[in-house]
Amino acid sequence: MEIKIQKRVLEANETQAQKNRQYFNDQNVFVMNMMSSPGSGKTQTLCKTLTKLMPALRVGVIVGDICTSNDADRLAVTGVKVTQINTDQFGGDCHLGASLILNSAQALDCRDLDLLIVENIGNLVCPAEFDIGEDVRVVVLSVTEGEDKPLKYPLMFRVADAAILNKIYLLPYLDFDAPLAVENMKTVHPQLPVFELSAKTGAGFDPWIEWIRIKVFEKTGR
Repeated sequence: MEIKIQKRVLEANETQAQKNRQYFNDQNVFVMNMMSSPGSGKTQTLCKTLTKLMPALRVGVIVGDICTSNDADRLAVTGVKVTQINTDQFGGDCHLGASLILNSAQALDCRDLDLLIVENIGNLVCPAEFDIGEDVRVVVLSVTEGEDKPLKYPLMFRVADAAILNKIYLLPYLDFDAPLAVENMKTVHPQLPVFELSAKTGAGFDPWIEWIRIKVFEKTGR
């Protein structure tokens, strides 16, 4: 019975995701879903990313969290348009489903955006299973986690269109094998682009920013 319920949930989500995708296409906005485990530095990476993308690109962010608006408040300092989704009122879901996205996207008025970024809830399992109508998915792994994360949570890296290896400024102080981490990502997803960077120092950001700009231009022409 649990398997049947899960199947119905995913089917309903896929139906809504297609509606979301049509809306985003109609608005000519590129949508990026950023996922990671808690503490990967995803919000700080987004803050640095936004400062490098704006004002050349018009960007909005939907922030998902179970409780608090802490991450949304940090992102708002950059001047970006931000809206918050807290899932505690829906039972504390550890992912953003497609049904939660459309109203938030409309509240941001996607007609005035080139790029919409969804900062998903910190979790390497559930968010990978739920399409929200995005154009690309990006997973963030930090060097404070483990080289085997891509092998332990393969679906997340398999569905990703790009990966970030974050906090590389800490490598001299950690027993972390960065080449092995990248190798494990490629084992799961051989064509996966991997950007090694530091949100704290700004190292390695240029290729990542260029990748985003190309993706946005390919869809929107802007």
